[in-house]
Formats: sequence, structure tokens, C-alpha cells
Amino acid sequence: MNPEDEKQKPEGERPPGPVNQEVHHSQVSARVPAAVGRGAFSTGVIVMQGSDEFVLDFLLMMAQPHQVVARVVLPPRTVERFIQALQENLRNYKQTFGAPPALPVPPGAKQPPVEEVYDQLKIPDETLSGQYANAVMIGHTPAEFWFDFITNFYPRSAVSSRVYLSAPQVPRFLDTLSQAFQKYRDRQQGGPPPSPSA
Repeated sequence: MNPEDEKQKPEGERPPGPVNQEVHHSQVSARVPAAVGRGAFSTGVIVMQGSDEFVLDFLLMMAQPHQVVARVVLPPRTVERFIQALQENLRNYKQTFGAPPALPVPPGAKQPPVEEVYDQLKIPDETLSGQYANAVMIGHTPAEFWFDFITNFYPRSAVSSRVYLSAPQVPRFLDTLSQAFQKYRDRQQGGPPPSPSA
């Protein structure tokens, strides 16, 4: 029997076995599970890059102990698209509302080493492994930006994590993410080893 005959067999006559299909689908919306719907407010982000993924730790540093309120794991290709989308979203924000006010920096303030930052952070057990996402939706109001991190899998996309940042935090987040991605690209081309960015 030649392969063409096998393809033409009706479904009931095909021998049983695994089916491997490539599925393409595009969603303009994503299901929002109840546990994710309210989202988490963040006052800062630490961006770390590994060999195969980026980890975004969204922090809440308004009261002690400071804590990681959301950990999102993104593949590099998603990070590249995320940067482009965030640049465009920030441009739209500026056209509508003007540039977000710059965050004040205390005189003589120095960025502590990332190890020291994590020594002071509480990371809940349910947050340790993070939430995977391979797509991101971004929106904004005059006061804040929101990020829906999405698992874009067939047959239905779903929001795996929802995070809010105040508008003044976003330009710095974009700079940090862009720098981390550039370090990743340099490393892929034989550059120096990675270091976490805050």
C-alpha cells in the first residue's frame, strides 16, 4: 500500500496510533480565570534572564516585608514582542496624556546588589515556580498600565497572570527589560555571562 492510499482511508479504517498535528490559531481575547481576575499591583520589577527564558519578578515594596506578588516566565521571542508592544503602548500613552512623571530618586541612592534585594524579599510558595506566558496584552488608563500575561494554547487562550504598574514605573520597566534583552542577545552571540537587572 502506498502512502497516498493511506491518506485517503476513511477515519474508521486508519490504524490506531498517535496523531501529530501543527495547529495555528489566533485569539483576540483570552479567558480570565477567577483566581487571576483581580490581578496584583506592583511597585517595581526585577528582570532576570536565563539561557532559555526570562523571569519577571513583580514586587510590592510598600510595607514590610517586601514581597514578590507575581513571577512571570517568558520565552525570549515573547520578550522581544513584549518590548515592541510596550514601546508602542507608551507612545500612545504619551500622545494622549503626555509623558508619565519621572519617579524621584533620593540623593546618593545606589542600586543594591540583586542578592541583597532577594534577602529582603518574601516569595510565597505558590509564586516560586512562576506563571508561564507566551503572549502579553497591554492596556492603560491615565494612572496605570495593566499587563495580561497569556498562555496562548489551542483551543483557548487564558490569562496566567495580571499585573498593574503605575504609569511612572513603566518607562523604567521598559528600559530594564530592553537592557536585559540586549544582554541576552549579546550572550547568544558569545558575549559575557548574564547578570540580573533591577
